[in-house]
Amino acid sequence: MVNFHLQTLKLGLILVWLCGFILIAISFYSTTQILPSSSSSMKEHINNLTSSRRPTVTIFTAVRPFSGSIGRKQTLAIRSWLGLSQDIRVVLFSKDPSVFSFAGSFGYGSRVSVEPTIDFTFLGTPFFHSMVARAQASNSDISVLMDSKTILLPDFFSTLSYVHKLDHDWLFIASSRNVSDFPFHLDVDGKHWLGDNNKMVKMEKLQDFLSHGKWEHCDDKKTIIAWNNGELPLHNGVLPPFLYGKGFHTLWMINEALSSNFRFVFDASWTISSFFINNIYNNATIEARNWENLGNSHLGAFYGSLFFHEDHYNYSNLIKLFKCDKHYHFGSTIDNIVYPLGVFRSSKHTKLSTCFDKLKPKGNTGCSTKNQLMSLEPISLPFSLELLLSTRADQNKTIVLAVAGYSYKDMLMSWVCRLHLLNVSNFVVCALDDEIYDFSILQGLPVFRDKLAPNNISYDDCHFGTNCFQRVTKVKSRVVLEILKLGYNLLMSDVDVYWFKNPLPLLTTFGPAVFLAQSDEYKITGPINLPRRLNSGFYYAHSDNSTIAALEKVVKHASLSNLSEQPSFYDTLCGLNGSNRLGDDMCHEPETNLTVRFLDRNLFPNGAYQDLWDSNNVSSTCMKKGCFVLHNNWISGRQKKLERQVSSGLWEYDISMRMCLQTWQRSKSISYF
Repeated sequence: MVNFHLQTLKLGLILVWLCGFILIAISFYSTTQILPSSSSSMKEHINNLTSSRRPTVTIFTAVRPFSGSIGRKQTLAIRSWLGLSQDIRVVLFSKDPSVFSFAGSFGYGSRVSVEPTIDFTFLGTPFFHSMVARAQASNSDISVLMDSKTILLPDFFSTLSYVHKLDHDWLFIASSRNVSDFPFHLDVDGKHWLGDNNKMVKMEKLQDFLSHGKWEHCDDKKTIIAWNNGELPLHNGVLPPFLYGKGFHTLWMINEALSSNFRFVFDASWTISSFFINNIYNNATIEARNWENLGNSHLGAFYGSLFFHEDHYNYSNLIKLFKCDKHYHFGSTIDNIVYPLGVFRSSKHTKLSTCFDKLKPKGNTGCSTKNQLMSLEPISLPFSLELLLSTRADQNKTIVLAVAGYSYKDMLMSWVCRLHLLNVSNFVVCALDDEIYDFSILQGLPVFRDKLAPNNISYDDCHFGTNCFQRVTKVKSRVVLEILKLGYNLLMSDVDVYWFKNPLPLLTTFGPAVFLAQSDEYKITGPINLPRRLNSGFYYAHSDNSTIAALEKVVKHASLSNLSEQPSFYDTLCGLNGSNRLGDDMCHEPETNLTVRFLDRNLFPNGAYQDLWDSNNVSSTCMKKGCFVLHNNWISGRQKKLERQVSSGLWEYDISMRMCLQTWQRSKSISYF
């Protein structure tokens, strides 16, 4: 009987222990972190990590030109990364020549490379969503995003080596400290820190020095983001086109990662010694470009669930990775729980809890941005047309102009992305409505608003032949005239004109008082300057008296016409029924002494010439002909035009991701509609 009662007592104790364990496990799971719920699997997940292979790591960073104080701080930071392990590679996001020179200084086959093929704004600010996409395309085990001036100590790679062994896909952040001075420097190999006497400094001294630095928990640029390149996505949905370092993008990503519940999300700030020296940014510069921060606020408020969850999913709520007695553990400062779960001596648990409590920071470490998301001002660029043109024109004072409404936003972006690939940067965009103006700012385009553009532009029906089209086209000639009067030569290009190569070197050779225009003649043989065959969707105009006087006549004629501007161009410059024609490819306007040349259709074909759009391989066919451009006209309806261009492969924009297509992503399936 006694034995029976003893057995019953033991069984009861075991049941009580199991119930307690299950309650703790449920409490842990309720934090939305993906961790196993049983004691044995928890141990396997965290402690019994058998992989011994060192992870390969690629650090991606957006850098500024390597000059002055910024250049020195970037150099010190990047050398500190490379000195941690031979398994670390560094990718620098930039197009600046000094960055290529810096990477080249490490020699052939070095672990430092430059990646210019991500999206930047017209002022050079990189897009965070494009940076993340490029980092996700890496073939390394772990991808890391961090600021180019963040200095790392060896515990960074130790932490990565530990979390690399976790048996679930993960994502972590780590905040950096701000120190006012750092009296140490790296040795020649970049592996050891030296003091003023060139003697090696112990790690304990460095970490003690950093302990006096100020945490920067809420600065996106001072937060390290890292993830393993596993099978699970970082989060559900699409990352909006945030500008890097302009607020909200890191908080948005962490919020969506927690909400999606795909990955184990945690904070590794306590195990990674990272810091930067001073705040080197100029407050006046930040204030002058506050539209970039405002744009990120708009994106943070209108996309994803940050607006609704911001108070719940905060950095302070994340599970913390910490180290005690040379072993890594996880803990929750909110629930005051230390992991791993399992059976261990009470003395060990007490010691671990005490260690965890000592690491807890004092005060609030959250990043509340609710107020910034609730009252948002309209976004606008602080540039007059004159200032915008002066910053965009090339050395010959030449501008490429596109005019677009919101219904053509995707074609506009494909056109812009193509110009980026051709290294054509001297373009500006005239917005016909408020929606395309806001869209263009968020996409980093040099855009200005035409205040005299017609209202009530139909989004879907504003195509060739419609009343809307007739009203919209008259905006183009008026804006062109305004730019010419400001002293800039101008290439007008509709956004449905695909560029195979930059035509400006050819077009600018004709000199003043010569107006160059695409011919809309579809017949293969015969004159190309017949009546009404001048296409006003692609032409080059020189800023001179003859051209300006002739364009004034065109604008006046169009304002009195019930047709689009295109007939006004021909009737004014070439005369009614072609009375001013010269030969088969020219006209001469006698009052202004302007010569009109119709461009060779083999080099500048319209959409009906030789049925090029029906070729099996449009790009190959056009390239063999030596085409500079191909106009996607002679087709009715915006949707048909869009489908034809996308299906032909002459498309450079990922509509779903809102970024330009790059060589590193073209192998994957792209969604257009």
